[in-house]
Amino acid sequence: MVRVARKVADQRVLALIGRYLRAGVMVDGVVQPTEQGTPQGGPLSPLLSNILLDDLDKELERRGLRFARYADDLIILVRTQRAGERVKESITRYLTEVLRLSVNEQKSRVAPISQCVFLSFTFRGTKLRWSDEAFADFQHRVKRLTGRSWGVSMQYRLRKLAEYLRGWMGYFGISDYYRPIPELEGWLRRRERMCYWKQWRKVRTRVRHLLALGTSRKHAILTALSRKGYWHVARTLATQTGMTNKWLADQGLLSIRDLWMKAHGYA
Repeated sequence: MVRVARKVADQRVLALIGRYLRAGVMVDGVVQPTEQGTPQGGPLSPLLSNILLDDLDKELERRGLRFARYADDLIILVRTQRAGERVKESITRYLTEVLRLSVNEQKSRVAPISQCVFLSFTFRGTKLRWSDEAFADFQHRVKRLTGRSWGVSMQYRLRKLAEYLRGWMGYFGISDYYRPIPELEGWLRRRERMCYWKQWRKVRTRVRHLLALGTSRKHAILTALSRKGYWHVARTLATQTGMTNKWLADQGLLSIRDLWMKAHGYA
């Protein structure tokens, strides 16, 4: 509040912010007092954190250090391990003694840039890649959205999947790592074919749909009678010649490759 008061003279505004900070939070239906910090997820929290950490930015600039900060995620670049240890110690002391903030020692370390993760990205020379954790979280979320036991219509499923893919690629699409994109696209299409196969359920329904999509009668009948699992059937000749890539796109399945290409200015 002292730092806010440096720029804001209106006592009503200061009092309103103070009331917001002391309003408490709801925990299991019970209001708990907030004696320090800001309510997590609140609209004022990121603004107040940037006001406080602006002093840190100015201190780092005064020392001539190269750094990047987003909210409370900070990376400082130095030339040697020894310099890194020295800077970490002095900046930790500044944060705890001057700004009176706590530093998470488990997440703070000195390491080569190739071993660092910043805002869910890793660095390989001059190349950006999404982190392994971010990619694993992506696959987990897509599996949920394409789970065959999720009892929703395909139209709704594809709409929610499209929203997630646009958001994820809108952020992580700047990654220079293209190699997993084609395999990821094939995996996603196979999961959607699996979902359609589960929804068609009965043998006659499956045969009718496959024939309407151009699959030969022989393959349509043999595949519909198959007792193999949904994941296996989703990669058979019958389902791939029927539920083609173009057909899936027409239903609303987004292309991860196209989203990545667009993020890099190729489309």
